[in-house]
Amino acid sequence: MEQGKKADSFQSFVRVEVDGTLLGESDKKQADPVEKRVDYDFTCSFHCSNDALAFSNIAHKPIIMTVTEFLPEEKKVEAKSVVLGQAVVDLLPLLQGQCSFSSTVPLNPVNISLAKGPPQDPSSKCLEKHSEPQQPTLDVFVSVSDPLLSEPELSASNLLKVTVETAYSLPESWTLLSGPAPTPCTYTAALEVPLTEEKDQMLVFCEGQLKAGGQREDYSRQRKRPHQALLVPGNHFLPGAFFEAEPIEQEDGELTGLEDHEFRNEAEIMKSRVSWDTEMRCFLDEKGTVRLHQRITESRLWPVEIMRSLAPLGKAAEEDPQIPFHGVAFVDMGRLLYPGVTHIRGAYSIQPFSETELLKKAKRSGSVLKEQAKAAAIQVRARAGSAAGSCKGRTGKALDGNNKGAKDSKEPAKKQPVNQSRMAAADSVADSVTETEPHINIEGNMYVEARTYIIIEIALEKPLVPKTSPEELARRVKALIPPRPPLPAGPSKAERAVQGFHRQVGNVVIHVAEQYEELFGANCKPSEDCNREQMKAQLMGALNVSGRYFVFKEQMKHAVVRIVRDKMQQTEPFTEPQDLQAFVSKLYVYLVDEMHLAMNKTYSDDVDDDSPDEIHLSTSQLRHFAREAQLTGDYQQAAQYYQELVVRHPCEPSHKFEWGSLYMLIGDYMKAKECFHDAVSIQPAHQSSLMMCGVLAVMFERFEEAETFLERATTIEPPSVVAWTLLGLLQESQNKLTLAERAFLEARNQLRAKVVKRQTQKVEEKKTEKKEQHGEVETGATACSEFGDQDSVLHREPPAQNVTSAPATVTTIYTETVQFLLQNNALQMAEQALSQELLCSDGGRSGSYLIHLAHLQLLRADYCSATASLREALLHRDQDADAWALNGHCHYLCGEFTEAQESYERSLNFLQQPSDSHVVVLRLGSIYLQEGKFEQAKVVYLQACEQSPSCLTWLGLGIACYRLEEMCVAEEALTEANHLNNQNAEVWAYLSLICLRSGRQEEAEQFHKYAIRFNLQKNSLLKEFKELQDQVRFSHLVSCFGTNSNAGV
Repeated sequence: MEQGKKADSFQSFVRVEVDGTLLGESDKKQADPVEKRVDYDFTCSFHCSNDALAFSNIAHKPIIMTVTEFLPEEKKVEAKSVVLGQAVVDLLPLLQGQCSFSSTVPLNPVNISLAKGPPQDPSSKCLEKHSEPQQPTLDVFVSVSDPLLSEPELSASNLLKVTVETAYSLPESWTLLSGPAPTPCTYTAALEVPLTEEKDQMLVFCEGQLKAGGQREDYSRQRKRPHQALLVPGNHFLPGAFFEAEPIEQEDGELTGLEDHEFRNEAEIMKSRVSWDTEMRCFLDEKGTVRLHQRITESRLWPVEIMRSLAPLGKAAEEDPQIPFHGVAFVDMGRLLYPGVTHIRGAYSIQPFSETELLKKAKRSGSVLKEQAKAAAIQVRARAGSAAGSCKGRTGKALDGNNKGAKDSKEPAKKQPVNQSRMAAADSVADSVTETEPHINIEGNMYVEARTYIIIEIALEKPLVPKTSPEELARRVKALIPPRPPLPAGPSKAERAVQGFHRQVGNVVIHVAEQYEELFGANCKPSEDCNREQMKAQLMGALNVSGRYFVFKEQMKHAVVRIVRDKMQQTEPFTEPQDLQAFVSKLYVYLVDEMHLAMNKTYSDDVDDDSPDEIHLSTSQLRHFAREAQLTGDYQQAAQYYQELVVRHPCEPSHKFEWGSLYMLIGDYMKAKECFHDAVSIQPAHQSSLMMCGVLAVMFERFEEAETFLERATTIEPPSVVAWTLLGLLQESQNKLTLAERAFLEARNQLRAKVVKRQTQKVEEKKTEKKEQHGEVETGATACSEFGDQDSVLHREPPAQNVTSAPATVTTIYTETVQFLLQNNALQMAEQALSQELLCSDGGRSGSYLIHLAHLQLLRADYCSATASLREALLHRDQDADAWALNGHCHYLCGEFTEAQESYERSLNFLQQPSDSHVVVLRLGSIYLQEGKFEQAKVVYLQACEQSPSCLTWLGLGIACYRLEEMCVAEEALTEANHLNNQNAEVWAYLSLICLRSGRQEEAEQFHKYAIRFNLQKNSLLKEFKELQDQVRFSHLVSCFGTNSNAGV
């Protein structure tokens, strides 16, 4: 033992006990005044039974070591010794696989001596001496001859920790005083947990303390041990075990809604409360762990009983004791069955105890507190009959006589005071329920009226249901969809250098040919007047004068440098002139050979040029055109665009994913599955593709695969609300209700975090806007007052417009999931998610539900039902642009163009444009063309060409201008459309019409052939071309006939 500063030396001994059993006392040892330490060199042992009860006692009952000073003859008054302090050592490491461990524990002073009789002055002086200036400590070594648990037992066992924290919002009757003078009360909580396959264990928390309100409990306070009556105040706390602050919305219990925050803040700050802050540990063997899992499966709600009683009066218990202020809180233990969950904590409302409610909710009968009171009463009667035998026969404990260095047991009755203290603490329940307490008229709903709740935490060392790791899920996905082998490596640096040289040579040849044509014409050949050498000299002169020769030389210089560096690996300067000359000769020969190869490529008709210069459309254009073709029903064209994207970007999974969505729309689910699997093989962590793989697996009734795909999707960052919801829907359909509940809960948490993040961003954006506006106001402070008034009006208008154009909608996890499924045309799963959205909505069929339902019905071509759903939806959300656009699509597909036009026009009038505004504009423009409203069609198509140009927008503009006789503008628009898609038959048809009307009959014939080649479907255009062609021919004949007649005359 290391001690603090002491004036003189002293003798002391240490006493060791566990669970009220004295293990032995050391010999009296003299303190070393120089080292300030006492070497007790004391060893004691005890036998521990190999059963769950003994292990559970080890888990929460520490070894207690009491250090006592032996008083010399001159200091003796009445007591022969005085207690200096107490230290405790937890034996929990022995249950965690350790066979031995060392610990240095603090020796805390004793406020009230454990020795019989009142403390004397020498004792007080010793305590003062030992407590300054530092706290004494005790070095302890604990070991076992054999491990308490074998490796299989250790891996199958578990440790249950139950912490009762604080009860808040107490009933007023709890504060009523009993009797003429204030009487202290005891506050007790109890619950029953499994111990083994057949036995249960009662956990009784009887050290509750009533505290006044005024401030919140410290979040970082320390947890306490049970059985505090045996310990000095300094040993009440568990070392290193502190509470941690947790937001209310993240708790697992009740009273977590926004409407409960204000009530809980008031209760936890202003009102009185009862605090336990005590943690009890229970060891569970393999069968006990299985039984805990089974009990939670049978009944999720576990009762925790509460009572308040007067201080014990030492009376015997009755046969049927009445529990004063008997309440019960039902703790939902179901979340411990979630995969990987080892901890639940929350606030649980206390209700009046009722055996009927207990049987109904928890499927249990009988009160834990009553059973504990009866058991304790039996012990009280047994002690009254035979006090000496009250400590015998304890399960799992036997005193071992092999105490090295221990003195003989001279006084067997020494352990009586400790045991009596322990039994008094254990029997407090029995004594307290038998007291003669004045009758108080307590109504049965006192807890309900006060809204009393208690905070309880339950933790496990290992989860009851193991969670599959992301690595294991990735391995399972890899087994289902093997990763695509890496693409062959691209050209090396040397190859790229040679290719760059070839490109530069090709560019130079092309520009020299252009210069040659400018000088001599395309078909000029050497003649007698101008031979080859003269033409060459003239060409070189022109190149030098124009500056092209210098440009060519600079371009070639960089290409040659790369060949020297990367191909020939020459990076060091030459030191010898002959080496330099040899290298230059070698380089010249090589460059001439490569130049000939490059020129042969340039002028060879058999060589395909794969240079990217031939690709005119960008990736974004291809995606836009593919989406446009998909929405307008041209699925073959859309597939071609997606194929081009995949070929161009073989390592990009999103293109495969979008291609799979197209096949989902067509109904070709096998090809859709192939696309989604290809996307996952390219990128195993592509979240959207994993989700669609899961959806398709559900459609094919391969539920295990579906669960694997969806679980893997939930482990990928950023967390996905849709992935968790889809997993919950799948597990719910498989009747895995606990797992489904966990998935839905996680989805809601992710959605809540997403909404909070979005709101925070909006607040930050508003702050930034206000700062900018404030700066503008200060800058323009000298402006005229009327401009200031106009500015204020302008600042007030946008919020009003936003309110009318963007109605507030409540987003749920099912709303986001339905949107994802409808976007990817997974109609079967979307219908299941829609049914859940309807069930969770309080007001019946909400506007968002009806819109999603109409979208689903529209994709199924059930236009009548979709029209009815949209009619009902627009009653709730008549300011929703998407709803009006969807209504327009429905009427358009039904052939009701007048109603479609009205809906489209209304959707485009809102400040917030519809999400698919491109399709809205295309269809509205087509309606205008059909109705002959060419000016309106021109305006609409021109707007589309500015915002999102495509072949169809330019085609529509060209048609409108053609019908308005604006031939030049029409030809320009159609040329632009042909540039974006040279396989559109309608574009070729209108170009042929324009050429006919412009007198370019040869071009018209050529364009008409292209229109026929690309399968022109519109017979009206074929007929119009034929009529116009006949008209042109007739006009030509008339003109010829007229010329001949005039000549004859």
